[in-house]
Amino acid sequence: MKLKRKKLGDILVEAKLITPEQLQQALEQKGNQRLGDFLIQQGHITEQQLIEALEVQLGIPHVSLYSYPIDKQAIRLVPKEMARRNVMIPLKKNGYRLVVAMADPLDFYAIDDLRLSTGLHVDTVMATKEEILRAVHKYYELDEAMDELAAVTEEQAGEQEQIVAEDSPVVKLVNQILAAGVQQKASDIHIDPQETGVLIRYRVDGMLRTERTMPKHVQRMLTARIKIMANMDITESRIPQDGRIKTTVDFHPVDLRVSTLPTVYGEKIVLRILDLSRTVYDLDKLRFHPKNYESFIKLIERPSGIILITGPTGSGKSSTLYTVLNRLNREEVNIITIEDPVEHHMDGINQIQVNPKVGLTFAAGLRSVLRQDPNIIMVGEIRDTETAEIAIRAALTGHLVLSTIHTNDSVSTISRLFDMGIEPFLIAASLSGIVAQRLVRRVCLHCREEWEPSQREKEIFASRGIQIEKIIRGKGCEVCNMTGYRGRMALQEVLEVDEHMKRMITDNAPLAKIREYAVRRGTIFLLDDGLLKVKEGLTTTEEVLRVAMTE
Repeated sequence: MKLKRKKLGDILVEAKLITPEQLQQALEQKGNQRLGDFLIQQGHITEQQLIEALEVQLGIPHVSLYSYPIDKQAIRLVPKEMARRNVMIPLKKNGYRLVVAMADPLDFYAIDDLRLSTGLHVDTVMATKEEILRAVHKYYELDEAMDELAAVTEEQAGEQEQIVAEDSPVVKLVNQILAAGVQQKASDIHIDPQETGVLIRYRVDGMLRTERTMPKHVQRMLTARIKIMANMDITESRIPQDGRIKTTVDFHPVDLRVSTLPTVYGEKIVLRILDLSRTVYDLDKLRFHPKNYESFIKLIERPSGIILITGPTGSGKSSTLYTVLNRLNREEVNIITIEDPVEHHMDGINQIQVNPKVGLTFAAGLRSVLRQDPNIIMVGEIRDTETAEIAIRAALTGHLVLSTIHTNDSVSTISRLFDMGIEPFLIAASLSGIVAQRLVRRVCLHCREEWEPSQREKEIFASRGIQIEKIIRGKGCEVCNMTGYRGRMALQEVLEVDEHMKRMITDNAPLAKIREYAVRRGTIFLLDDGLLKVKEGLTTTEEVLRVAMTE
């Protein structure tokens, strides 16, 4: 007797994970995409919720691959290409039965293919797509490349063929290291030489973690391969070098900024990953507080003036600037940028790469840009007095200037400009606004749960005039690597420089007075924005206090 199988949409509606209206809308808009994937992409459900609903309704068990003991004998029964194509991973073999984890356990064509190729009866369990791809990468690709590398002798390690031939073990290993970084959504890959080995570390959501330790004899080949990819001098290991790699990982274009640094145990390499497929240039998705959003839009729509974005390295300043440029990019507007380096190439925008070796500095480039009839100028970073003076004079002569500067918060940026030797009346006349920004980790959607706030948390919220009854934390799951966090979001502080503040700057008023005025005007500081996002259940108090100062 043939079992009647319920449609996925009906299952999700019955589980009250989506409404009938959302289902109808998804069916109309999804095109060739699978319904479950479309609903996850739209943010209506999480992958974990989808799997739990299927587990209850279909009776197919769900496993966590994070701590599952995968049998390497079972791995050998299924070809890597089949595992990747069908998003599956074999877990164990019991006699004539093979247990396989699948992202889509209702893919009967894939199950039939597997049954025919192995000659075994296939039992399916469910796991998230991300977990399976991570396991495929770990058990098939990295282990395979490491086994091949182990067979390379010291003499062979020095051969040119080992670092250029596409099928050589070191080339495969480097490709797998990059693929793992992109798949884990890492922002940086660190290759750290130690006395007895080489550490491969990934920075995910702002936190570094060691992925694995490589044997010491791999170091020379690994370094040489990356230097060749980045067009660096492989014969020079005594001075730092910078380079760039453009490649494709799993059909996604990926840009890598490469930096090498000589250490006592060899060259340390850091690769900054710019995954062009993940970049979102939509101001609405930066999650500004409504008041900050209104102020920010008002600032960027002015025809002239200077807007500064401030924060430490890796706080998302460049991404925010690119998002602003994307919004302002119209046919009738001439936008020119001066950057070091140009991180994202944007159509319709003239981007200049700084090159100090030939005298093209920020200041020199900015002088030339002013003769190119620009409407909007973006200066990657204000590092010195000369650049600051030219940027300010550009803003005074009818240009909108966007730039970044390294300070702790918005108000202290005014003090930094004073320290650079800029005249107060020039700052007052040109400065439109300052945006301070920090990145915090978001609570994992898959394992979030309500908690009672501690007494200390209640005091912190009360000191900023905010009432709090419950907070959200992640208890840790396989999706977030047991951290309780998944992804990052920005905290912002938008300081509009109005006429009264301009007079205060001209009169060289103390920073404390400017801050008091900003408080009276209702400015939402970084700490306030962070605590409001904790109240929304988006992040935690610990994350906010890690990046925002309390007075």
